[in-house]
Amino acid sequence: MTPPRRRLAVAAATLTLAVLTTTGCGALGQAVDCNTAANEATKIMTDWSSEVTKNATDTKAVGEASKTAADKTKELAGKYDGDVAAALNDLAAGFQTMEKGDLNGVTEFTGKMNGFAQKITAACS
Repeated sequence: MTPPRRRLAVAAATLTLAVLTTTGCGALGQAVDCNTAANEATKIMTDWSSEVTKNATDTKAVGEASKTAADKTKELAGKYDGDVAAALNDLAAGFQTMEKGDLNGVTEFTGKMNGFAQKITAACS
């Protein structure tokens, strides 16, 4: 595994762990919604990371993976309101910045994904 791919894999694993270990989301109904939103967002981020890792040198593939992730995240945000929707829309906007397939920005954006996950978690608190 090349160093950039290793960093992406570690970042994806860390992100998944951070989101899945989230416990506090307020009332039971909101907790279920928050857990669903966090789990779905985690899946989108993990799928994006996998696609980018697999196609680390292909700007077109990175751009397509980013567009797909942005579209899925926007669709997910449409199911929620308030801070959860805002956090998901921020994540979608982040994916949109990668739609041009900026290979140099992949590692930086991967690091930022943890911040987006934290925003989603904070929206549930």
